[in-house]
Amino acid sequence: MTRPLQLSTALQSFVPEERGDWAGMVRFARMADQAGFDRLVISDHVVFGEDLDAYGDPKKGGAEGGRQPTGPDGAWLDPVITIAHLTAVTTRVRFGTNILLAALRRPVVLAKMAATIDVLSGGRLDIGVGVGWQREEYEAAGLDYDQRGRLLNHTIEVCQALWTERVASFDSEELTFRNIHQMPKPVQDGGVPIWVSGRVNARSMERLARYGSGWIPWAEDAADIEGGIARMRQAVEGLGRDPSGLGVVGTLREHLDDGGAFDASRTMAPVGRLAEAGVTDFRIRMRLPEDESAQAERLAQVAGAFRAATG
Repeated sequence: MTRPLQLSTALQSFVPEERGDWAGMVRFARMADQAGFDRLVISDHVVFGEDLDAYGDPKKGGAEGGRQPTGPDGAWLDPVITIAHLTAVTTRVRFGTNILLAALRRPVVLAKMAATIDVLSGGRLDIGVGVGWQREEYEAAGLDYDQRGRLLNHTIEVCQALWTERVASFDSEELTFRNIHQMPKPVQDGGVPIWVSGRVNARSMERLARYGSGWIPWAEDAADIEGGIARMRQAVEGLGRDPSGLGVVGTLREHLDDGGAFDASRTMAPVGRLAEAGVTDFRIRMRLPEDESAQAERLAQVAGAFRAATG
């Protein structure tokens, strides 16, 4: 199965201070929608502790050298609620979480919220999930941080059961229910697509093979994307799943010329090589001009150059 190549970027749904220009984020989403971007993604944090150095510690789930973009009092919008708002003011662009700490939400409620957004948006929702790096978020939710992988799997399983079974039943260590009805179902076949984030390790690859529509590489596997994809495919195939249908996120670096204009040729030069390696979602981070009309023009330039590069 060949997946279409798509262009995505992240929305800045967080600011270092208490109040942010959320109207600017909404304008950006609408401009990206009109310009032809395929997907906009939003990050997640529910609360913060004060050990922010954990973000750069691989032993705690972070990435080597990584730096948390705000302090503990940074303002972070809830991604699911934000997406619900943004789907109402856009027409065609997809939205995703990158990533949602899904285990912090009650699964039955998350399933309902996601299905509602999917129905009202006409099937424009993806959910990227991961275990996160911050112990304090799990503790504040009354959950065991050391069980975060199992809790994430449990959350996904409950959601997918409620999305796909007209009369759902479920049985696990944490939860048992019988003959449960939850309507409406998502409009997308198989429910809302789940994109699994993580390194190529046994636990994340098992999660990807069992539940995933796509993979969001993390840390060293994102830095070495071609090697990461090869390792991911080998791991997933070893678990009995054909990896050829999985989407994969890769990064495009924006290049500007000496005058600050967008350099389409240099920016899009890696597209063919990355697509050949297996990247399907090309995620670009842009340095946009301050003027709103110039921002819209730049977004259109980037989307147009991507279409030209991908045929």
